[in-house]
Amino acid sequence: MALPSAFVFARYRFPGKSLLQAFSTVPFVLPTVVVATAFQALLGANGLVNELLMAWFDLSVPPVRLNHTIWFILLAHVFFNYTVVLRIVGGFWSRMQPSLTEAASMLGASPRQVFFRITLPLLRPAILTAGLLVFIFCFSSFGIILILGGPRFATLEVEIYRQAVYIFNLPMAAALSLIQIVFTFLLMWVYTTLQRKATTTLDPESVTHTQKRPVGWKERGFIGINGMIMILLLGFPLGALLIQSFLTEEGISLIFFKALFDNPVQSVFYVPPVKAVTYSVVFALVTLAFALVLGLLAALYLAGKKNRLSLLLDPIFMLPLSTSAVTLGFGFIIALDEPPLNLRTSLLLVPIAHTLVAFPFVVRSLLPALRSMPANLKEAASLLGAAPHKVFLMIDLPIIGRALLVGAVFAFTISLGEFGASVFVARPQTPTMPLAIYRFLSQPGAMNHGQAMAMSSLLMLVTAVGFLSLERFRIKQIGEF
Repeated sequence: MALPSAFVFARYRFPGKSLLQAFSTVPFVLPTVVVATAFQALLGANGLVNELLMAWFDLSVPPVRLNHTIWFILLAHVFFNYTVVLRIVGGFWSRMQPSLTEAASMLGASPRQVFFRITLPLLRPAILTAGLLVFIFCFSSFGIILILGGPRFATLEVEIYRQAVYIFNLPMAAALSLIQIVFTFLLMWVYTTLQRKATTTLDPESVTHTQKRPVGWKERGFIGINGMIMILLLGFPLGALLIQSFLTEEGISLIFFKALFDNPVQSVFYVPPVKAVTYSVVFALVTLAFALVLGLLAALYLAGKKNRLSLLLDPIFMLPLSTSAVTLGFGFIIALDEPPLNLRTSLLLVPIAHTLVAFPFVVRSLLPALRSMPANLKEAASLLGAAPHKVFLMIDLPIIGRALLVGAVFAFTISLGEFGASVFVARPQTPTMPLAIYRFLSQPGAMNHGQAMAMSSLLMLVTAVGFLSLERFRIKQIGEF
């Protein structure tokens, strides 16, 4: 579904392109629990589509029954991973030399032959890279499966969670986690290998030479239809989530948002949902600091060294990205349970777990800037007598400043929406926003459902604003994600 969009964004310039491309990335940075909630708000039994159809056709039962079906899970994962293909393939496609396809056309090749004999073989490394990354994300998916799949479609992630939390069979959970880590390491090693291949296949061409304004009604119509499909696929679930957070039986109201501040049982042990916002923000700020320090050190090493160790460390540093957060959270509670590192009851355990999840994103944000830095700049500064720390502060830091900002926003938004690891490491009295949403969804009643929608809307807006703002500072490079 994303390949036509990759072609449009690679080959055409049109009004609103940057905004539409940034909007397409919002679903990927949303917490999985929010994605699942958005699809329930749109297509669930009490979703917007079913309510409208029941009202229009006077039906007594919901006509769209997707709850706990494989199609619900598939649609949510297409929504979540759409931008992975769009960015990786589209970024590579936009810098392919048009002279190659033009030469084939001049030699008599039809458009179909040009695509299958020239374009597609050149795009193959980027398509394989994007496809493998989508496979990895789906392989390690947890929140979407847990909420939309039900027990019938429980995956390896859900089984690890069930064995550890409900059955307390820690050896079985550990064995399943080890199997998953081995698979994800092999997949991530293949991914980083394909990524390096995708970055060196062709000399990049400037987008000013590869992109043009649409000419004629066919090109404009193709771009318009593609934009409509993107809005339908990506915009409707998010719009339904916002509408459901305001929609009550009496009409439009703020009652669900106001209920987030209430303590209906007046219990000293009750944690108001709005407190989850405070805890999430504090944890996210600590995660930001931890992830930036570790990510900067790792990126400096990978960008500066080209040896066998760096080739091995590259997929290892990416391993938390592909390993389920459930596995990471489970690993923390069994690894940090004895002195001197008994952190199971420490508040630091949550940002430490979040740091491990956010760390790969910081590394991937910094690497393009570091790898594009001319080596002679630092060499000239050293020859002029600058100490290593002065070279870093006066040469490296100003150049990678924008990339650091991107990494910081990534770490902050990922921590805000992290769900899988938080299930294991967060204490009941310090819940995060995703945990509060899951608790609401696990309880019956219109008020609980409405508060889940309201909390999800708040979390969606925070992550969307954060990511849309960092788009201004992102340093783009072929093959990087």
